[in-house]
Amino acid sequence: MDSLTMRPEEIEAESFRIIDCEVGEHDWPEPQWQVVRRAIHTSADFEYSRTMIFSEGAVERAIKAIRDGAAIVTDTTMALSGIAKARLAPFGCTLSCHVADPDVAGQARHEGITRSIAAMRKAVAATPGALFVIGNAPTALFELLRLIGGGTAEPALVIGLPVGFVGAEESKNALAAMGVPVPFITNMGRKGGSNVAAAVVNALAILAGQE
Repeated sequence: MDSLTMRPEEIEAESFRIIDCEVGEHDWPEPQWQVVRRAIHTSADFEYSRTMIFSEGAVERAIKAIRDGAAIVTDTTMALSGIAKARLAPFGCTLSCHVADPDVAGQARHEGITRSIAAMRKAVAATPGALFVIGNAPTALFELLRLIGGGTAEPALVIGLPVGFVGAEESKNALAAMGVPVPFITNMGRKGGSNVAAAVVNALAILAGQE
């Protein structure tokens, strides 16, 4: 098949066929596999087939939250732009990212904190039960966990996939070890990113749209 003449949907289907073939047999339940497979598709990194972590019932609770029109908050505009908004529109989900808000920048300067921390505080104050999507900043995930632990936030779901060498792995380990009943999707190690976090939301939106 000539990739130069393939339609986008054909390219996607062929990509998923290649992923299924290369991964081979696996133990992922089908809904979780749809999420893992799309993370691989976005990153071309097969390590996600071994490192993704889902809390019990996370996918099912995420689907319900989306169908109920949950607010969705991201830590970066990149993650926000990568989410397929047309798939969420039928459910009435709102999407926001506060990291570039002028008041967030002012608060960060005044308090000597990162904009990611200030943005999480604003998001939690506005939408404490949102679906939080963190693909870049470990400080955002650490702050969200702090607010959850303090009873300020009770997210519908936490997608925690920050990337990097300083704090990323540690923040995801803290999410996975969280002792409160908040559903989450994360992965082990340093890898992640806004593109992968957005891909997870897109996979969940597709599942929510299925009967």
